[in-house]
Amino acid sequence: MIRITGRLSLRDLFRTFGDPAEKVSIPPATMARVRRSRAVVERVLQEDRAVYGVNTGFGKLSRVRIDKSHIRELQRNLIRSHAVGVGPPFPPVEARLMVLLRLNALCVGFSGVTPRLIDALARLYNSGIVPYVPEQGSVGASGDLAPLSHLALLLMGEGEALVGKGDVQKVPLHGISRSELKRIPGRLALKRAGLKPIELAAKEGLSLVNGTQVMTATLAWVVYRAQKLCLLADLAGAMSLEALMGTLTAFDPRIQAVRPHPGQATVARNFHRLLKGSGILVHHADCDRVQDSYSVRCIPQVHGAVRDVLGHVVAVLEREVNSATDNPLVFPDTGEILSGGNFHGQPIAMAADHLAIALSELASISERRIETLVNPDLSGLPPFLSEGSGLHSGMMITQVAAASLVSENKVLAHPASVDSIPTSANKEDHVSMGTWAARKCRWVMENLEAVLAIEFLCAAQGLDFLAEARDGHPPLLPGAGVRAAWREIRKRVKHLGPDRTLYPDIAALRALVRDDTLLAAAAAASGALM
Repeated sequence: MIRITGRLSLRDLFRTFGDPAEKVSIPPATMARVRRSRAVVERVLQEDRAVYGVNTGFGKLSRVRIDKSHIRELQRNLIRSHAVGVGPPFPPVEARLMVLLRLNALCVGFSGVTPRLIDALARLYNSGIVPYVPEQGSVGASGDLAPLSHLALLLMGEGEALVGKGDVQKVPLHGISRSELKRIPGRLALKRAGLKPIELAAKEGLSLVNGTQVMTATLAWVVYRAQKLCLLADLAGAMSLEALMGTLTAFDPRIQAVRPHPGQATVARNFHRLLKGSGILVHHADCDRVQDSYSVRCIPQVHGAVRDVLGHVVAVLEREVNSATDNPLVFPDTGEILSGGNFHGQPIAMAADHLAIALSELASISERRIETLVNPDLSGLPPFLSEGSGLHSGMMITQVAAASLVSENKVLAHPASVDSIPTSANKEDHVSMGTWAARKCRWVMENLEAVLAIEFLCAAQGLDFLAEARDGHPPLLPGAGVRAAWREIRKRVKHLGPDRTLYPDIAALRALVRDDTLLAAAAAASGALM
């Protein structure tokens, strides 16, 4: 049970990704804070003062005064008119998180909504219903207006929802594809869950849509995955280093100490753990190859820089998750309602763009290691990792596939946050494009998963060759952490002898990248990775 207080930890947030049955509760102190904020809005209504979003039109229409008798109609019209999303729906894991994040933001206590709305959002989240929210249509300023309007429609008993077929709701949402959920009318979804539509009171429609929770939900999912992908990139790099019979010299702690970026030192420590007890490195100790290629030798610097970017993005995300991001904001201590720009998505947009660049670099350096593994002029291994090269192409085209994904990422890494198109008759004349920034960051992350899967495929094949006793040479086995991961790979994908169709192997290893099996095996054998 997650207690919603307006101070949601990322640990609690990330817990929801693995447990579809996770519920929320609203403590009395949180509801008391919501009531204090709402009381200010009620006073405004009683005094008939003109306040933006309470009794005026929106955006360019903010100077239009709305009569008391039309206040509720104003909120309904806002949601209906702003629900203009297009394209496929957000993945279920992100759509459900939007509900949690919007609930938490309103519980910070500066939005002026009623306790009834807080209760409705909590019940919606606990029901397991996934809002149907199209991915496209937000420019990331004045909040994620279009996508959050689709969420609000569901609360009103309109719009659409995604519900599970059979026992699918028992599966973690990140393991569910959109095709496994059925799209049904929002009113029917609420009825099945025993929920009733709500009528929005003054300011509540605006409070639901004026926020950054859509882009924040997507970025949170990417950050959750990226934390594991950084570890997996270290593991893949260590496996490649062993398959290429590289040297551990570049990972010496003294080298890291004289350039003390924290991520760099962490990556070097991980490699020493993963490669502990390596028979390959001991065998290779007296080799005249004193320097490896940059894609191996500079792993601490590149992987480490990605980790440092991720640390910055985590800090931005933690602040944003617990921020009041709507407009206007209600300050109970003074009774004031102030208009500002906390809905502007620039912090999330720039963080997402920065992370997209970082993750694209992880894929880029991984692809270079793949090329080294399959290239006999660089690897010392059989051409394209095939014993019968010529008749057999081996893993030649896996590098081509990786190269295509890396090339995609180069385009996707172009920052969205440098773009702006004025909207709302130029009233909203600078926007963040934060939702697109987060969505394409997710795309980069998914491409990275595939590239790492290909590196694991090739590195494991290289280790197979070293592990064979040949020409009187004994088998060479990798360090304990790498060995454990290598064995897990071989449980899913067999060694490549004669050519066979490889896309199922890549898919199997991508699934392995997406779960915790490889990391758990490596950590159990070598100690905790960081």
